[in-house]
Amino acid sequence: MLGVFSYTTRAGIIARATTKEAMRQPVFPLLLAIAAVILVVNTFLPFFSLGEDIKMLKDCGLATLLICGLLLAVWTASTSVAEEIEGRTAMTLLSKPINRRQFIVGKYVGILQAVLWLLVPLVLLFCVLIYYKVGYDARESAKEVPEWWDFEKMRLNWERAREVVQVLPGIVLIFFEVAVLAAVSVAISTRMPMVVNMVTCFAIFVVGHLTAVLVQTGVLKLEFVSFMARLIATVLPSLEVFNISAAVATGAMVPPAYLGLAAVYCAAYCAAAILLAFILFEDRDLA
Repeated sequence: MLGVFSYTTRAGIIARATTKEAMRQPVFPLLLAIAAVILVVNTFLPFFSLGEDIKMLKDCGLATLLICGLLLAVWTASTSVAEEIEGRTAMTLLSKPINRRQFIVGKYVGILQAVLWLLVPLVLLFCVLIYYKVGYDARESAKEVPEWWDFEKMRLNWERAREVVQVLPGIVLIFFEVAVLAAVSVAISTRMPMVVNMVTCFAIFVVGHLTAVLVQTGVLKLEFVSFMARLIATVLPSLEVFNISAAVATGAMVPPAYLGLAAVYCAAYCAAAILLAFILFEDRDLA
């Protein structure tokens, strides 16, 4: 869908340019290399978790993918949107048959495409390492090592593959969370410089994972505290929706219905954030 958008619309021209620009930035290969090293090191690092190293690997791996994706999204939004506006290069683009809304949408889609290009190789590496880790832990515990391939049924060994399948919904939810914060970052970038954008997004990331705790705490306190907690939980994204650490810890599978609800929440909040970006950018003086 993103590919069709990029090659069939005017905003897609902006999206392709933004993606190429993001991938040419030094931060892209740096994040890719750092994340790959962390994933590999965690595979062989003993967590002393009493036989639950595979769960620790999945939890740490998901966190690594999330942080690297967020850093790339916020960095690209800051450099590609804020700096172009400050440097007056956005004026050149908007002098062509491209309006301000197409500019914002193109930038946002370009950022998402750059994040996908970062995550795809990391996700493939992550899945291979999880598949390998099952046998590695069995060998370290002097247990029977499951085969890589089930020759009887001519398929991947399910004992290994089950661990990979269990983590796939978490990877999808990570992309949803990055998409939400990327939309927020684009909206902020229309008015604020890079440093303010990154600090604000970090604050939203922290508070967004604490909204449920804030509401529960506010219920037991004063009415004003309860009101403020509910207000924050309403305005800021509830990022804990995209966190499946509990499911990873218990080995449970995330149901498709939950993924569907998370996708709807992600789409609604992204649409609201991009609409806010339209409003903030509409009367921004570019001259």
